[in-house]
Amino acid sequence: MNYILFSIIAYLLGSIPTALWIGRSRYSIDVREHGSKNAGATNTFRVLGKKPGIVVLTIDILKGVIATILPILFLPEGLCGEQNDTLAQVQILAAIAAVIGHVFPIFAQFKGGKGVATSLGVIIGLTPLAAGICILIFLVVFILSQFVSLGAIVAAISFPFVLKFIVGESSIWLVGFSIFLSILVLFAHRKNILRLLQNKENKMNLFKK
Repeated sequence: MNYILFSIIAYLLGSIPTALWIGRSRYSIDVREHGSKNAGATNTFRVLGKKPGIVVLTIDILKGVIATILPILFLPEGLCGEQNDTLAQVQILAAIAAVIGHVFPIFAQFKGGKGVATSLGVIIGLTPLAAGICILIFLVVFILSQFVSLGAIVAAISFPFVLKFIVGESSIWLVGFSIFLSILVLFAHRKNILRLLQNKENKMNLFKK
């Protein structure tokens, strides 16, 4: 029941279509009809501007963080021991459900974002050090290339290696999850990868007013 309950809660959290709701309620705009037609933070920055973009980014990250922290807060203390993998398993299932909810939200006809911000949130909740390193990788690639998608793709590919070889994570569950999450992010960015190869991807200047 723990697996099912926390997975459902996490999916519903991930399904909150932040960009869509803010765009419609504050600006009477469906962000899925403009820019990249994606209901995520990047397209919100592009279509609505920095302030709503920051709000969407923050909330989408928090969705992932909350989804992975809830099991720690509500599962019995006995499940948190070093010899018991139940907590880690429940957290990872919740993390996967949250990201899937963001990409395929039940509250928005299953048309959501690409899962990058919520993926970052679940990584923060599970392994903050790896999250910090991946954020740094993303920023370096993004600032040098001005491609948000390229930064996300490189950070996603790097995550399993960072977790295993830099952080030194030994849990097979976390390492397996990192590989799954990387594949999911790459799948969500398949069109961006094609545009990058065709030199048709849109750039975004972080420092542009």
